[in-house]
Amino acid sequence: MPGENLTREEARERAGLLSVDGYDVALDLRSAVLPPPADGPRTFRSTTTVRFRCTTPGAATFVDLLAPHVHSVTLNGESLPVDRVFDGTRVAIGPLAADNELTVDAQCAYSRTGEGLHHFVDPEDGETYLYTQYEPADARRVFATFEQPDLKAPFTFTVTAPEQWTVLSNSDRTGPPEPHGDASATWRFAPTPPLSSYITAVVAGPYHHVTDRYRRTLPDGTRLDIPLGALCRRGLAKHFDPEDVFRVTRQGLDFFHDHFDYPYPFGKYDQAFVPEYNLGAMENPGCVTFREEFVFRGKVTEASYEGRANVILHEMAHMWFGDLVTMEWWDDLWLKESFADFMGTFSLVEATRFTGGWITFANRRKAWAYRADQLPSTHPITADIRDLEDAKLNFDGITYAKGASVLKQLVAYVGRDAFLEGARRYFKRHAFGNTRLEHLLAVLAETSGRDMGEWARLWLQTAGVNTLTPEVRYGQDGRVAELAVVQEAPEAYPVLRPHRVAVGLYRRGPDGALARYARAELDVAGPRTVVTELAGAARPDLVLVNDDDLTYCKTRPDAASLATLREHLGDVADPLARALCWSAVWNLTRDGLMPARDFVRLVVRFAGRESDVGVLQMVHAWAQSALHHYSAPHRRAEAGRALAECAVAELRRAEPGSGHQLAWARFLAATAGRDAELRLLQELLAGTARIDGLDVDQELRWAFLVRLASEGRADEAALAAELVRDDTASGRRHQVRCLAARPSAAVKAQAWASVVESDRLSNALVEATIDGFVQAGQRELLEPYAERYFAALERVWEERSIEIAMSVVRGLYPALLGTPETLAATDAWLAATASTAPSALRRLVLEARDDLARALAGQARDA
Repeated sequence: MPGENLTREEARERAGLLSVDGYDVALDLRSAVLPPPADGPRTFRSTTTVRFRCTTPGAATFVDLLAPHVHSVTLNGESLPVDRVFDGTRVAIGPLAADNELTVDAQCAYSRTGEGLHHFVDPEDGETYLYTQYEPADARRVFATFEQPDLKAPFTFTVTAPEQWTVLSNSDRTGPPEPHGDASATWRFAPTPPLSSYITAVVAGPYHHVTDRYRRTLPDGTRLDIPLGALCRRGLAKHFDPEDVFRVTRQGLDFFHDHFDYPYPFGKYDQAFVPEYNLGAMENPGCVTFREEFVFRGKVTEASYEGRANVILHEMAHMWFGDLVTMEWWDDLWLKESFADFMGTFSLVEATRFTGGWITFANRRKAWAYRADQLPSTHPITADIRDLEDAKLNFDGITYAKGASVLKQLVAYVGRDAFLEGARRYFKRHAFGNTRLEHLLAVLAETSGRDMGEWARLWLQTAGVNTLTPEVRYGQDGRVAELAVVQEAPEAYPVLRPHRVAVGLYRRGPDGALARYARAELDVAGPRTVVTELAGAARPDLVLVNDDDLTYCKTRPDAASLATLREHLGDVADPLARALCWSAVWNLTRDGLMPARDFVRLVVRFAGRESDVGVLQMVHAWAQSALHHYSAPHRRAEAGRALAECAVAELRRAEPGSGHQLAWARFLAATAGRDAELRLLQELLAGTARIDGLDVDQELRWAFLVRLASEGRADEAALAAELVRDDTASGRRHQVRCLAARPSAAVKAQAWASVVESDRLSNALVEATIDGFVQAGQRELLEPYAERYFAALERVWEERSIEIAMSVVRGLYPALLGTPETLAATDAWLAATASTAPSALRRLVLEARDDLARALAGQARDA
């Protein structure tokens, strides 16, 4: 709608005009449990009073509100005509006085897309669960607000809801719920500290609620007593492990209090695991929300527990980086996300049992960053964000993982102590305020004594990823005569950066292990840097640039090192070094320098020897990508057979009951294609076959069934029977995925219509349907939908919420139809819509097009 996409210029103008003193927001959520209306959306009453000052009395501005209906608008005691001041997205207000009070009484709509106030009915017990999700600008779907991060204010929430519910917000209650005698009650919450609107929160419903406390006396004598809460749906309570959540929470609070020298500023600390969540989690102060998939319904690998702990700590870091100190506008989103991503892993490694967190970071998070930084939509870490649609798409691998990687490089550059002291000064200097890049650089320059301007220009204000390659010359004695590091930059972004790197030399010992025997740490700058410390070293079998993963770069092995990896990758003794080697050979495959069949051979030979289960699961994901996108079409069947045979062999060989065994079982579910493999899945489901230690629990059953359904071996009746076993919200999502995966033209037509032509499905079911629709073994069935995809794009973007539209645009792009014809169709759409399609939509299509072009180059290399 006009006005829905707030621009940076509009926000700057409004911030220059207004200062906000506080909000009182009253929400009546009793309608959540009533039958839905016959027509129109289900709504709730939202009454907002906001007090604010204006620097230019007589001026006019607007307040943001997305609502089906507004009852009244009152400005400074005067009623304004609703039909003239409200356009569906904004309420025009003015002329303004120096001091103002605005009250907006509205009917707002519950969401089924995870944006605003999400409404979920649990099919298991019929209970209703609500939660809010606002970033970057969906608070306006719940109450009238100045929806921009730099207009901070205290918020006072009042919520009326069914009296048996649990109702939470950012701050604690001021007293017990006040009953009304009609089975409802009102909860009143204390005013918050000054917050940006997008991190306010309400969670309401009959949640399973477990409590604990964090107590600590700080070195200055300050005593902390922080109430802790952990919540999930009642139907998940039997699977919930709040003890582990609280353990990690206490460890994180200890770590951040030890290093930040600023006590946790938001009173209580609730963590709610909520249904149909679009994100991993959201850092609402005092009321953090997580996707409920972090409540594990079945057995998962230790990597999953590590991942959950990392997210808990990421969101906790936000309490300081993002909530206490917030960026002025979304250009500086990295000021919170990059820091939270880095501090999440930093604290994970130093404060919890997950001491191998940097291995996961190097292998998984950086892979996300490397991909994003090679797309045509790549951007500097400090991005140019023109409007809210730009902001929504900027929650990407650059802002998160590249930013975090660069901060790891910064710690190596300025030193750990200077970095942490800079953070401490930053919090104290800007508490409850808003900042820009220069505010952070100023404190880092103070603490490190280094000129941060040039570092920031090269690392934060330019795009693209550098490639570092060793160049080795040997003397007549066979020793290293000269070792240099060659730095390259992509043609589109020809920037060479300063890198603090380690170079490791590895050779095979008598036991066959590839172990490091020499290491040098140095600053690499310019196109070629000689590593003087390693001259005269014995000849290595492997030269590893960026050993210990200090900097952000792609590394390419020299020819001799690559030959070693082809034969001995599994012999690399150090887990982090081995993860870096896997990442290097995968990047060679993505860049079309190594045939996909070579990568598949490495997986078949060495994945079974991978000790880190998180790395193993990442290698499995890369292997599937190599198979489905980078393999030449005439080689796919052979590669698929090799991977499936490997999965069966390693599944039987893995330690019974181990995470590795579970990882190989899931990989088999992803690769099984021949009769014997599919029959094994069927027999494991039926219990007529058994692999010692493998517990085929409900989640693993669904993983097997998706594969069997896609191969025509699990029909609608079988899937209905499975739903009887697991008639839960999770079970229904799995069933929807399986139903859409069946190899039938009619099934594909129905799935397409339910996602593209209808908005009946919730966000979670849209995601499940798309996942089922797109099956690698069904390219012929998917072929008719390429043309329909391009025909529907602009309509979908215009008619659906941005979250759903993004899911459709990304998820249904015909990537599996990896042909020059698909590339040409994409180019034709981009050319035809150059002046009509929104820039955010074009960015998503450009990214998909780039992935396809890269895949075609990989297929040509493999051929």
